[in-house]
Amino acid sequence: MKFDWNAMFVNELDLQLSIEIAIRTVIMFLLILTFLRLSGKKGVRQLSIFEVAIIIALGSAAGDPMVGRDYAIVPSLLVFVVIICLYRLITYYAAKNENFERVVEGNPIYIIEEGRFVLVARGKHNFAKDEFFAELRNMGVSHLGQVETAILETNGKLSVFFYPDEKVKPGLPVLPKLYNKKSTRIEAEGCYCCTYCGARSELSAPRKCERCTKDEWVTAIDLHRVH
Repeated sequence: MKFDWNAMFVNELDLQLSIEIAIRTVIMFLLILTFLRLSGKKGVRQLSIFEVAIIIALGSAAGDPMVGRDYAIVPSLLVFVVIICLYRLITYYAAKNENFERVVEGNPIYIIEEGRFVLVARGKHNFAKDEFFAELRNMGVSHLGQVETAILETNGKLSVFFYPDEKVKPGLPVLPKLYNKKSTRIEAEGCYCCTYCGARSELSAPRKCERCTKDEWVTAIDLHRVH
């Protein structure tokens, strides 16, 4: 089998086409940047799922005119105008109607309450635990017993409310070296946390968690949060 490396990497590209692609790319990039400025957002973490969908649509409309001579810029500009108008219309009605806003933006999700995972109790344990633990560590959290409530906002940002130091309880460690000591065996009597839901129990022998029925445990810790 012989590959046509020239067709794969260069094809009909020449100096004139290269300059044209560069100009098209600058124009479409400026259009996307203009939309983001009009949306009033300062960063990707402030974008809701609805707004991410809008960005994907804009990217699709912008992509072809950047590199294809068969795609004109003006039709893509028309697509941009329609998307921006649609965005403005939807956000206007969302501001007027809370039910419509919930449909478009979604609802904030409670992840932790009283130092335990909420989602597992409802059968909805569908978030990335490693990424969530990393965010908690960035806030100086070493275990879930320091967290009273954690809410995943509609824009993907995590809001965390902490217990004061005097009310911190033993909790599931989020530090990798401690969390990775999880096991289905109980070596010594003590306070353990279920690695699945975060429930705390005094154990002297292996058993299933009364809250989620899992049987994997890790030793609880009760350190204060690093401020």
